[in-house]
Amino acid sequence: MNPVEKILSEHPMMILDGAFSTELERRGCDLNDPLWSAKILMENPDMIGAVHEDYFKAGADCAITASYQATFEGFMKRGLTKQEAKELIELSVRIASKVRDDFWGNPENRINRPKPIVAASVGPYGAFVADGSEYRGNYGLTKAQLEEFHRERMDTLIKACPDILACETIPCLVEAQAIVNVLEEYTDVFAWISFSAKDGECINSGERIEDCARWLDSHPQVTAIGVNCTAPEFMESLILEIRKGTDKPIILYPNSGEQYDAETKTWHGCSSGVCYGDAAKRWFEKGARLIGGCCRTTPEDIRSIALWSRK
Repeated sequence: MNPVEKILSEHPMMILDGAFSTELERRGCDLNDPLWSAKILMENPDMIGAVHEDYFKAGADCAITASYQATFEGFMKRGLTKQEAKELIELSVRIASKVRDDFWGNPENRINRPKPIVAASVGPYGAFVADGSEYRGNYGLTKAQLEEFHRERMDTLIKACPDILACETIPCLVEAQAIVNVLEEYTDVFAWISFSAKDGECINSGERIEDCARWLDSHPQVTAIGVNCTAPEFMESLILEIRKGTDKPIILYPNSGEQYDAETKTWHGCSSGVCYGDAAKRWFEKGARLIGGCCRTTPEDIRSIALWSRK
């Protein structure tokens, strides 16, 4: 049984964690760097563990690793050897796994909740380029080129033994197809695919999310389909559109509603102003079954989900 199916067979929903990079920034880390949160794997791995721990304490059933922007190409461009890059990518999984195991080792943390899982983050090609193209999807690369980009990192993450892969902020169907093609080289490994969307119907490339969900529906290693790093206002519509293409569990972890400027690497505008837990309850009622937060959300937002879902 895949780990998502196992949790959902015993609990009504699965609570994800919240923002990672912006949470590190909130704690004083300088991430104005092409490596973004992967930089902290090099500089302060204990801080990464502390963020994972706080999300578990808030109620998260899943830790998404700090590997979103951790690539061989990115680390080697910084001057690291290939072996050093490999060790840092593996470290992202080891940190999350140890924090999870330590947390679960306390019987008081096992009440009315499943054992949390570790999801190894597989960010899009655009995250490596660090030019905001994960919000556009116009890479100009073939499916074969995208497979080649993802293959070695996915292999490294898989061999570090996470429970699942979190393939997230994917802006175009061709990249999702490339990732699934690599995933199917490992027949006992599961993943979720989470797109970044521009509105209530289309992912950032302009393709309809219904069509993306329909393509992914026939691939049994894909355990859940949904969106992340997308404005909360689009969630209810996106749930309905995804459901037209698949019966797989729907995963949502939107951002706070603010807009990201890829040139200045800053956030602008206001958050949605709505209690995150109240919004998450509406998404659950519409059909989402894996719910968390992305950029600019916090452990308090995740706690607000746990408060109503674990009564």
